Amino acid sequence: MSLSTWNIDTTHSSIAFSLRHLVIAKVRGQFKSWRGSVSWDDADVRRSSVVVEIDAASIDTAEAKRDEHLRSADFFDVANHPTLTFKSTSLKANGKDSWLVTGDLSMRGVTKSVTLPVTLLGEGKDPWGNEKMGFEASTALSRTDYGLTWNKQLEAGGVLLGDEVKIQISIEANKAKPPAAAK
Repeated sequence: MSLSTWNIDTTHSSIAFSLRHLVIAKVRGQFKSWRGSVSWDDADVRRSSVVVEIDAASIDTAEAKRDEHLRSADFFDVANHPTLTFKSTSLKANGKDSWLVTGDLSMRGVTKSVTLPVTLLGEGKDPWGNEKMGFEASTALSRTDYGLTWNKQLEAGGVLLGDEVKIQISIEANKAKPPAAAK
């Protein structure tokens, strides 16, 4: 078995989202503080796994008042639910360099199974000899499925916020160096 560990380089990676606002535009944002790793099995990718932990308070939509509201009990309730997590439960081939990664996403005390279509963008060495891998994934979630139900009715009809949140993930991972042999 050729299992290796790859640590996500969050300085070269992102977890971003967008959702409808006033039915006429989209609000975009990202999480600034998070960490994760990939256990990769070259011999059988189905035995690979992914774990990601996101600091909910690190949400950033480029608007401080909105971010403060998103951290409140109306949305992420970071005082009681400081972390969002994703832990894969299975990987299934979905074409060349593409997989369906299914896992448990936990947010605001609710855990649901989600499937991410993941594409390997490539692998190689950086100028310093470090091994790298890059992946992309995207999906859509219902925010209300996770207890993020706050909304406002609009005078003209409809609601302030859409339910569907589109997630875009871009990952660059560094192969972990094996531990040095004891002397």
